[in-house]
Amino acid sequence: MGTLYLVRHGQASFGEADYDQLSALGRRQAVRLGEYWRERGMRFDAVIIGTLKRHRQTWEGIAEGLGLDADTVPLEWPGLNEYDSHAVIATVHPEPLQKPDTPELYRHHFRLLRDGLAGWMNGRSAPVGMPSYVDFLAGVTTALDHVRDRHHGARVLAVSSGGPISTAVGHVLGTSPETTIELNLRIRNTALTEFVFTPKRHMLLTFNTLPHLDGPAYEDWITSA
Repeated sequence: MGTLYLVRHGQASFGEADYDQLSALGRRQAVRLGEYWRERGMRFDAVIIGTLKRHRQTWEGIAEGLGLDADTVPLEWPGLNEYDSHAVIATVHPEPLQKPDTPELYRHHFRLLRDGLAGWMNGRSAPVGMPSYVDFLAGVTTALDHVRDRHHGARVLAVSSGGPISTAVGHVLGTSPETTIELNLRIRNTALTEFVFTPKRHMLLTFNTLPHLDGPAYEDWITSA
């Protein structure tokens, strides 16, 4: 069997004008994950990433930690890109939101996101500029199909976001949209989710783990946004 290692991007710039940019901590998280793997002799037979900046920046940090050459080129897969959270929230709250700079505003943001995701996934809403959830799901499942078809018995790394990763888990486990949303909102930055796979199917092995941040030295490196 092969193994697919799904990694959520490092901490991005939540609440800023350009979210699609790793913070300084997000960069350190990614490098640390690469270092963790290098310490254990890990090598990947193939690398797939979404096309967002935070995906590439996370991969570059991992590659640095692994000690890989700068010319290692991953396969870009748009189906691993995240949904537009602003468009999703606008389906349930059209008015502009305050910057989520307090705990209550942060919770309010994610309550709205949960409600907006439920409507999109159940086909009740169509966020502006976004595909239907059926098409979003297809973008994720075709990536899984590609891994099974092209990389049997291999170690494959995929760098993506919480939405596609939780969608992949939900697809493999057959979860309800509500459960998939809860999985989505629990995935931490640079968290690792592992599937083992055969040519016919993927099977969940681990979900949302942070082995590279285990220990007191990294307690304040654990983030979710």
